[in-house]
Amino acid sequence: MAHKWRDIRRTLSPQQEEESRQYVKSLVEAVTLNQLREARSLTQANLASILGVNQGSVSKMEKRADMYVSTLRSFIQAMGGQLQIKAVFPEGEVQIEQFENVAAPPANAKQATAA
Repeated sequence: MAHKWRDIRRTLSPQQEEESRQYVKSLVEAVTLNQLREARSLTQANLASILGVNQGSVSKMEKRADMYVSTLRSFIQAMGGQLQIKAVFPEGEVQIEQFENVAAPPANAKQATAA
């Protein structure tokens, strides 16, 4: 016999209910890049057009387990978002600003190193 959630909730302690709420929140917050793209109603082809790459490149990006911060930032910005990096410790969270202004080197940087 199936039970209704509100009946089950009545048996939970306040601590158990809060743990359950946090667990559900973490599931909602943790998504893959392709799930995020789909949630934003974008196809790989749409996103590729915005990024100036081909659809296959977007597919490869979505499958990567590791990538440059600048690549991930471009991907997120192309979907209309902003990338923020934070460190999470038991006593709190800290925003990491080191990567805020990561950009491609200026065009004349190659000339300076060649000289």
